[in-house]
Amino acid sequence: MQEGNKASLLCRGGARAGVCYPLRDGVTRVGRAPDNDAIIDGPETAMVSQYHCEIVREGEGFRVRDCKSRNGTWVDGERVEEAALGPKSVLRLGQQGPEFEIVLREGAPEPLGQTVEMAAATAAGVGIGSGTHDEMLSAAVHSARLKRAQGAGGQTMTIMREVLHEALRDIHRRNRTVRWVLVVALLVVTGAGIWKVVTMDGEKRAIDARILGLEAELQKAQQGTDQERLISQLSGYQEQAQALQRSLLYRLGPHDAEDFVTRELREVMAEFGAEVYSIPPDFVERVNHYIEQDRGPDRPNIVHALDQSGTGLATIRGILKGQQMPEDLAYIPIVESAMAEDVEESAAGAAGPWQMTAATARAYGLKVDGAVDERKDLVKSTAASCRYLKDLILDFGSGSSVMLALAAYNGGAGKVKQAVARTVKDPIQQRNFWYLYRTRALPVETSEYVPKVFAAILIGRNPKKFGF
Repeated sequence: MQEGNKASLLCRGGARAGVCYPLRDGVTRVGRAPDNDAIIDGPETAMVSQYHCEIVREGEGFRVRDCKSRNGTWVDGERVEEAALGPKSVLRLGQQGPEFEIVLREGAPEPLGQTVEMAAATAAGVGIGSGTHDEMLSAAVHSARLKRAQGAGGQTMTIMREVLHEALRDIHRRNRTVRWVLVVALLVVTGAGIWKVVTMDGEKRAIDARILGLEAELQKAQQGTDQERLISQLSGYQEQAQALQRSLLYRLGPHDAEDFVTRELREVMAEFGAEVYSIPPDFVERVNHYIEQDRGPDRPNIVHALDQSGTGLATIRGILKGQQMPEDLAYIPIVESAMAEDVEESAAGAAGPWQMTAATARAYGLKVDGAVDERKDLVKSTAASCRYLKDLILDFGSGSSVMLALAAYNGGAGKVKQAVARTVKDPIQQRNFWYLYRTRALPVETSEYVPKVFAAILIGRNPKKFGF
């Protein structure tokens, strides 16, 4: 290939017919991703992968290599992994995708000193700088022919470039008014969008205020009909607020940030699959209460547990991860025993870092007898507790089942189910932790246990934030 030859990838049809993509001296990457050398975009590129193929210059020729594209690279109707591209080869990206061919333009770019100015065309008797675009193009062709007749060959592209520049200047003048109209329209649309965002934000603030009012009424309501009515209203307002949040305009606007604890609670609950629009304020208050307790009188226990983060907690998290369980459940032993393996047996007969009863431990494969108590073995007791928690989650079903499993880990699955059966008639709501929490269907000790675990989780995830 002669020095100075330029090669391009020419689109053969469709909306981008005639568009050329310059080919590099080495490798030219082709695809839809913005970091390709030849970016293929537009409505006809559904068959084109993010990184579809590479075109490699080899001396005077080219080769194409497929980059494991989804729909394949085709040359002359055949799918190829790698193939040579001849001067008449048809390259297609996907069997039904856009078609290309390689075109060459010989010779180096003309030196600036040889440029024929438009004044030369005018001096030759042809007026190019005026009239309609068709007249300008006709005049340019006539000028190029005249120059060739005079022996000034090779100037066609220079003349045509000047015609194009003049046409663009003409378009610029004619479209100045259109641009101003577009600017005004853009300002109007932007203003309307801002007004809509402000309006939606006000609507959501009003809904949030009503939700807080209903939450306060629920804390005071007696069990029964009043609770059902309030929860029904609360669900309706939550659906309205969530619909607003899903709006694109609402997501674009600035909004008040939640406090740190509430924001962290949402993140953990999302990981647990227990997302909820409105977290009961008294639940957040109890989490804050136990955080302050952990920073105060219970601080030595938390410090002791966190000091083991390189061994004990890491071991527990690894076992939970291996069982595809939420890793933040590793903080349960902090609440149960401060991670102490030799903690004394409780009044209920629970022992070890996970505080398992002997009956539960044996049911999940641990040895508990006069000679051996595997509840005190961190690895074995964690594996058994993991299986127990998984069974609880499966038992309580989908939705907020991790939250219910936490409640049942404290009070036992049987006691939780008995408490629910006495107060809740709807089988769907029986599996909703937040319904049970708001209606106070769970035992008090269990209702307090869940926020206590969440307090330990938040401290474990953000020890510096809470002074550890």
